Amino acid sequence: MWKNAVALTQKIYLFPRCNGLRSISGLPCSTSCRNSLNNISRIRSINIQPYRCTSFFNKLPADHLWSGVTGVSNAGKKRGRGKGIGRKSSKDLNRGQVIGVGKANIVWPGLNAPIIRGRELVQQQQLPPDPEREKKLEEIRNKMGVFKPLRLSPMERGWSGSKMPGRSIGPPDSIGEDNFEGFDTKVLELKLVVNMSGNFGRKRRVSSLVVTGNGNGLAGFAMGKANDAKASLRTAKNRAGQKLVFVDIYKNHTVYHDFFCQFGKTKIFVQKKPEGYGLHCHRAIKTMCEVIGIKDLHAKIEGPTNLGHIIKAFFLGLVQQKTHKALAEEKKLHLVEFRKENGNYPEVVASPTKCRSPEEIPAEEVLDYTQYCMGNRIVLKKKKYPPFYTKLPFWTVCMKKKENIRNHDKVRLHLMSEYGEIRSFLTDKYPECKPFYKSPSEEVDAEN
Repeated sequence: MWKNAVALTQKIYLFPRCNGLRSISGLPCSTSCRNSLNNISRIRSINIQPYRCTSFFNKLPADHLWSGVTGVSNAGKKRGRGKGIGRKSSKDLNRGQVIGVGKANIVWPGLNAPIIRGRELVQQQQLPPDPEREKKLEEIRNKMGVFKPLRLSPMERGWSGSKMPGRSIGPPDSIGEDNFEGFDTKVLELKLVVNMSGNFGRKRRVSSLVVTGNGNGLAGFAMGKANDAKASLRTAKNRAGQKLVFVDIYKNHTVYHDFFCQFGKTKIFVQKKPEGYGLHCHRAIKTMCEVIGIKDLHAKIEGPTNLGHIIKAFFLGLVQQKTHKALAEEKKLHLVEFRKENGNYPEVVASPTKCRSPEEIPAEEVLDYTQYCMGNRIVLKKKKYPPFYTKLPFWTVCMKKKENIRNHDKVRLHLMSEYGEIRSFLTDKYPECKPFYKSPSEEVDAEN
């Protein structure tokens, strides 16, 4: 091991340690050193520098070296440095390389080749150079750190393009032997939150809000926070799977009745709709209905549209809704439904075990079903202004032509709901007073 190096203007002399051994020239060590010193005495300028055989790159792992490029110290975080650090990522330079394979392209038995191939013993040998190896390594390294967006179908892209809210992230992770088969989790909110502290400065974390459900009334929601988005979504998804509630669904497509729900300043008016109506509501409520299993609904939001308040208010309303039987028992009255698709024909939906008589019902009691379910609240409706064409001259002429038939549809519907047929106020006195118009179905019955 060489201890010191003497740098001269033209030559460099290296001195071994004097341990009483013979030098390379064959002379005793003392004689060799004496001759060397005699030669050096003739030189005026001599610089003696320590020499190190090792490098600090061999002592630090790759993660520590990459942290100098991709990270920032705590002191730097306090001063607001490293704002663009997230765009830089470390690269694994060992990817694509195999032990024993290099530029020399040598076959090493037992390392990059088998020791015995068939009945022959593999020998170490030099193969021709492989020019494609370096190109492949460069391609692999160039692909590192480049984010490739996932190609999703239009139905799976969520609410707005490349954003996560509205996307599906699969069912929650199984807990022991219990798995969440048939569940689906959708993201409702994914945002960056910052906490300012005296020790670490701005501490950035990712907050996510998700909802999960099996489409049959079992659903739950939860919030998760972590240092990166992936861990945050996984935490929120698993928490939502542990906070499931059951929601009653009327005929597997809508809610049991209209209801009003509120959380904070956010108010939601939910209306029950017939089959085939669809989901006409806020996109967060629509996403929740999809995982719960509700297909037909109308919801109107008043106040701030904070996603956290919307979710909590809607779940409170779903959990607090009552079945038709429970409402009938609570009021001790028959629950009668009028449906437009049935011609507003009255249908008894539920009956109590003991019904009250008309004398037992106080005059001030609310008997309107919608008003009772809404808690005596009314949806705030904006004033509808007349369209522009009502001020034009032709509108007056059109209204005069339709004056004699303008209320026919409403009158016919009212007569069908009240009397079960279309009749006149003179029908009781003159039974032959029947409508001259017959529907196509009535004409077919008359012919048969």
